[in-house]
Amino acid sequence: MPKVLITNAVPADALEPLAGVAEVIQGPAGGRLMSREGVLRHAPKLHGIINQAELRVDEALLDAARQLKIVANVAIGIDNLDLELMNRRGVWATNVPDAFVASTADCTLAHLLNLLRRINAADRYVRSGQWLSDGFQPGIWDGALLAGKTLGIIGYGRIGKAVARRARAFDMRVIYHNQTASADEAYRTLDQLLAEADVVSIHTPLTASTRHLINAARLAQMKRGAFLINMSRGAVAHEAALVEALRDGKIAGAALDVFEFEPEVHAQLLRMPNVCLSPHIGGGTRESRFAARRLCAENIAAVLLGKAPVTPVNAPSV
Repeated sequence: MPKVLITNAVPADALEPLAGVAEVIQGPAGGRLMSREGVLRHAPKLHGIINQAELRVDEALLDAARQLKIVANVAIGIDNLDLELMNRRGVWATNVPDAFVASTADCTLAHLLNLLRRINAADRYVRSGQWLSDGFQPGIWDGALLAGKTLGIIGYGRIGKAVARRARAFDMRVIYHNQTASADEAYRTLDQLLAEADVVSIHTPLTASTRHLINAARLAQMKRGAFLINMSRGAVAHEAALVEALRDGKIAGAALDVFEFEPEVHAQLLRMPNVCLSPHIGGGTRESRFAARRLCAENIAAVLLGKAPVTPVNAPSV
């Protein structure tokens, strides 16, 4: 029977489409991911891999996994996959284009509200006991009203549009930038968007053209007092340049769910009270995670049964 590895341990019902189709090898218990070395030890006998987009599928892995037919990312992003090489080797690649859309958009709005209403800082103030000694002082924790503010969305795909719908419910004005220009009245060039937006929210995939898209020069174009949110990939924003912009007061604050060298976080970001940090949890709800794993299992089952996967991102020579 074909063997399929998933790099973490998940409930059996999420993998039900593989029942009777493949033997499933699960990763370590306790929420940890199997190391690359562990994957390579299993590689020669594998026909399919499900991973959380943490596993780099490169020449070394494909050389070790000669029987491999498909790699399924439990993610929207595919920057961990060498698609050109996978095409040549006849290995399918898939992602989950819809499963994490709503949950990532929800998390974006949570970060947006947190930044503009200073929830993190207020929480620390209460926990420190300072409120007890200061007493009620109206005004010192006043934040900004979302209504009337301009949200600039970089990357107007499924998630960007979902964020826009939620932001409009708070009476925000939405503008956006895509790599493909549009006649839509809400479309802006990147330069225009950065100069106009009160909050900039990044939702573009990581590619060669978007790496360090938000750099020192682009941060300098943002309105003084504006905020930056990154829910895409860490390397889309140049982290050291962002630290400088925050330290110099060029922007008012930032919320980051992804980091350039994650899980390592720039030491100065950890000390900044106007920065909210979360450990790449944007899409992480129980419902979205189950749906994503289930789709990955369906993709792998289809390929092992001689069919095309449901959500391919390449066209291998098979």
